[in-house]
Amino acid sequence: MNSQNPRQIAARILSQRQNRAEFTENLLETALATARLSPADRGLCHELVCGVVRWQAPLDRLIARKTTPGREPRPALLNLLRLGLYQIFWLDRIPPHAAVHETVEQAKRSGYVSQAGFINAILRAYLREFAEVKKILADMKISQPALGWSHPEWLVERWRKNFGEEKTRALLEWNNTPPKTFARVNTLKTDATKLVERWREENVEYAFVTRDWTGENLAFELRSHPPLNALGSFRAGWFYLQDPSTLLAPAWLGAQPGETILDLCAAPGGKTTFIAQQMNHAGKIIAHDSFADRLRLIRENCARLGVTGAEVTATFNFQPATFDRILVDAPCSNTGVLRRRVDLRWLIQPAEIERLRATQLTLLQQAATVLKPGGILVYSTCSLEPEENSEVVKEFLAVNPHFKLETERRLLPFADNVDGAYVARLKSST
Repeated sequence: MNSQNPRQIAARILSQRQNRAEFTENLLETALATARLSPADRGLCHELVCGVVRWQAPLDRLIARKTTPGREPRPALLNLLRLGLYQIFWLDRIPPHAAVHETVEQAKRSGYVSQAGFINAILRAYLREFAEVKKILADMKISQPALGWSHPEWLVERWRKNFGEEKTRALLEWNNTPPKTFARVNTLKTDATKLVERWREENVEYAFVTRDWTGENLAFELRSHPPLNALGSFRAGWFYLQDPSTLLAPAWLGAQPGETILDLCAAPGGKTTFIAQQMNHAGKIIAHDSFADRLRLIRENCARLGVTGAEVTATFNFQPATFDRILVDAPCSNTGVLRRRVDLRWLIQPAEIERLRATQLTLLQQAATVLKPGGILVYSTCSLEPEENSEVVKEFLAVNPHFKLETERRLLPFADNVDGAYVARLKSST
């Protein structure tokens, strides 16, 4: 097998994904880090893998139309058919006949010579039905939105109740759109002017991004760039990849120089390093995460970005009234970031939301015990679900009357053009 063929790499990643050992994004990152591919082929491999996972439901419906019930293709052949059909019906830049030929040849190279005719027959049958199938796929989005937009039925029904039909369709479309890449300038090492000058030298195409909570000269969209590890500005810690939605919680936390801050559930460290940036080396930050193996990510990011005064720990044994401000960026269903986490729509289950809600409330209660009187407690998630957001805050306030809700906000992708998120700022009176 030619490991430098983007379609072969894509097929291998999709096969590895069947084991559920790692998220697709991690498998892609690992594979592309060592692959000697041109920028175009890297882009094609990424598009094929993420596209197949995103559009898995209608792809599998198409395959089921041409196969005998009870005799479904084995997983490796199923992935090859998904790849071929995705190129035919979703990738306009690849001629359909070329997609069929490449998929059949790929089957042969992968050791499925005797099954190549089966794959060829299905794909060529769909070439003959191209216009009809395109219409079927378009109609599915209207008559069967969960299938047509490739989401679990229960999740689409939940969103319909919460957002209505039109906004739900906008959200489904958003989730199937490749995410943009955003960056935050690290003012501990540089400033926006110097950063963009260096990006021009490194062939990075960028645009300034401004939201009401970011201000100017903080966030950027990276429209094209060489691999990150090839950028001296990245290795030197001049910027951190971060969606603008994740800047709202630390912005509302409002950390001040000289304060003592707790960042609960801090991995991988994006919010921790932004808080350090706000404090400009003056004060103390405790970055806590319950999973010891994730602490390494916080330490690596703090080291790269030049953060000092941050202590990283998995142990919660703080004394009462220790912290001036606490950020609880709670584990959640991640329904606000499904377009970035392509596997999650197929992994999350309804019961998970209720289980997570209990964890979220426990974390808030835990944080409240170590906050100073008059201190600020910020709660955030990247979920769109009220049960994990406003309802958690209401339940917390009901049993903690000495806290007051100062403000709360839910960021919605279809309205705010950023990842979904929820942030609430609470203040202790005693």
